[in-house]
Amino acid sequence: MPKHRIFTTEFSKVYPLYVQKAERKNRTKEEVDEIICWLTGYTPSGLEKQIERQNDFETFFAQAPAIHPNVSLIKGVVCGVRVEEVDDPLMRKIRYLDKLVDELTKGKAMEKILR
Repeated sequence: MPKHRIFTTEFSKVYPLYVQKAERKNRTKEEVDEIICWLTGYTPSGLEKQIERQNDFETFFAQAPAIHPNVSLIKGVVCGVRVEEVDDPLMRKIRYLDKLVDELTKGKAMEKILR
């Protein structure tokens, strides 16, 4: 079975879209970075290196230092899919990231987003 297209998409191509989405709702790049670092365990410099290397999502998550232990507390629907019901582990991580960015753009407080 072929890999889903998002797995081979460069994280560096989607990252600016996350930032733009946040900035349209008066949130900041720094908040997006904080969410990504919380979820993946990357430091800000580690995140920057991943973007510079133009790694795809599969590599980005495979090289993540540590997925946050509270990730199972992320629940809800993103793109019509309930994140906690996604079977594929990589797709679930991508959906977690999407959900966190969605929560940011909907005005949720960072303390609540970062559970």
